[in-house]
Amino acid sequence: MIVDVMHTHARRVVSHRVAGQERPIADLWLLGSVLLLLTLGLVMVYSASVSTAYEASGNSSHFVVRHGIHMLIGLGCMLLVMHTRVRHWQSAGPYLLIFGLVLLIAVLIPGIGARINGSSRWINAGLMMIQPSEFVKIFMVVYVAGYLVRRQDILTLFVPGILRVSAVVAVAGMLLLQEPDLGTVVVICITVLSMLFLAGVRFWHFMLVVGAGIGGMVLLTLISPYRLGRVVGFMDPFADPFNTGFQLVQALIAFGRGEWLGVGLGASIQKLSYLPAAHTDFLLAVMAEELGLVGVVSVITLFAIVVFRGLTLARRAELAGHLYAARLAQGISLLIGSQALINMGVNMGLLPTKGLTLPFMSYGGSSMVACCIAVGLLLMVERELNSKEWERR
Repeated sequence: MIVDVMHTHARRVVSHRVAGQERPIADLWLLGSVLLLLTLGLVMVYSASVSTAYEASGNSSHFVVRHGIHMLIGLGCMLLVMHTRVRHWQSAGPYLLIFGLVLLIAVLIPGIGARINGSSRWINAGLMMIQPSEFVKIFMVVYVAGYLVRRQDILTLFVPGILRVSAVVAVAGMLLLQEPDLGTVVVICITVLSMLFLAGVRFWHFMLVVGAGIGGMVLLTLISPYRLGRVVGFMDPFADPFNTGFQLVQALIAFGRGEWLGVGLGASIQKLSYLPAAHTDFLLAVMAEELGLVGVVSVITLFAIVVFRGLTLARRAELAGHLYAARLAQGISLLIGSQALINMGVNMGLLPTKGLTLPFMSYGGSSMVACCIAVGLLLMVERELNSKEWERR
């Protein structure tokens, strides 16, 4: 029996002994990959923000110190969430989503919401700026996972199966577009639609909503000169390299300079006031310049491991009969994966520019804390599932 237990949990971290037995609590591959991304992100934020930080505050470590504080807060939240119960999150789903929608309304109210660079996405909480949209993404996953479990017997019907959830997403999307924050809308839509597909909704229902979503995105782009300019700049960035195509051109130059092994850590030229948002949205471009293709592929691999382990955990939960835990793990994995994929696609010139951070790595307090909470939810499912499996033994 001891040999069998050791073999089953060889890839998981062991926390403590209870009555002489070892209880595994976390997936080593998942946790290790996240910690590597956090560490690499800390290094790259410092490298990418040295010039910007010195110009803004006279202290070259300004952003990396704040990033480190955000990371510690995030790790604390991860640890706290990890030791909560799955059933509590299932019960709290609707209330969390309502709370998130209230926050999205609050950012649009003058005096409460802070307007930065033409966008009203933040609430000034004194010590840090809170971006509610980062947490709404998690609240939406928590809610939809519960909805799919409650309505699993009628998911094949169009109205209860997909239209009601789509209406909830539409309400959140309209509030986000007022900020404006189309990138978050895209991430939420991709995540929720993927969750619906995995839950077993009818394929033609799924494709109908996907078609409506794509049509909506096209319409929103055509009626907004700002978004249309980004798409035009994406199609041919070098046609206007100093205006609509500026960010993408500078990012592509960074990738080109990096080649295979990069120019060396700290040796990027593009981060010296050439590449906008070098330590936030375009951190990957700076990494590509300094660490080359090897560095970029390493980051892609780490994200692939996180998503794969999360989906594997969801499969384990579903086979064990814990349907809500399975839907939650699927949603969180897809949320992390889709945001990382979009950010990397923007940096590489494969997608139009969106204001999305690279999870675990880019500078941004709300993004960091939200991503750590998301991983905490996966570790919570892992811990509870392992505990139940252990008890059955």
